[in-house]
Amino acid sequence: MKDVLPPERKKQGGRPGTDNRVMLNAMLWVARSGAPWRDMPDYYPSWSSVCTRFRRWQIAGIWDRILEHVSIEPDFESVMMDATIVRVHQHGAGAKGGSIFRLWEGPEAD
Repeated sequence: MKDVLPPERKKQGGRPGTDNRVMLNAMLWVARSGAPWRDMPDYYPSWSSVCTRFRRWQIAGIWDRILEHVSIEPDFESVMMDATIVRVHQHGAGAKGGSIFRLWEGPEAD
């Protein structure tokens, strides 16, 4: 995975950026939780720097390369199928309500 990510050090020098692994973990936390960027926990870097790097990786096509790298050889050892059955509660079946459309029945003829 390290080969897919861009280098952490800039060629022209300057202040070194935050570790790619920390930034990737922060991006995955936002994706997993569905929270806004500003609500990231304090143990991650600044939300604005994480958001900026996410956007740069998106423009550079890094996310496409990550997806290709991850999907090259899927590990089928840990694939599980869920075959559980969830039964409806006894009061959940046949309760009043449902659709408004009902057939009108006239009086029965003898």
